Amino acid sequence: MRRIVVALLSTCSLMASADDLLTFRVELNDGKVTPTRIEAPAKTKFKLILVNKGKSPAEFESLPLRKEKVLAPGVESFVVIQGASAGEYIFFDDFHPQARGVIVVK
Repeated sequence: MRRIVVALLSTCSLMASADDLLTFRVELNDGKVTPTRIEAPAKTKFKLILVNKGKSPAEFESLPLRKEKVLAPGVESFVVIQGASAGEYIFFDDFHPQARGVIVVK
């Protein structure tokens, strides 16, 4: 019984820490990305919530961050960035190449 309680408490504390992540929302809407610039602290884990508000598929892609996520219309998902070094990281919608943004890590 004691092991079960410890396991449950450990799981709950991990879930709470995941909710405490620095989080940014990125909306993709048929060739438009909002916001086009995100600023995040260096060496810090953060989460991007990706929302496809458009009527066509969208793909969040960042080659330097090695992240890629395809979203059907109306779908919401997320990616987690693990402690990126200072710099600028371009991201884009592979289905709408004109839709671009940058994550500035300071």
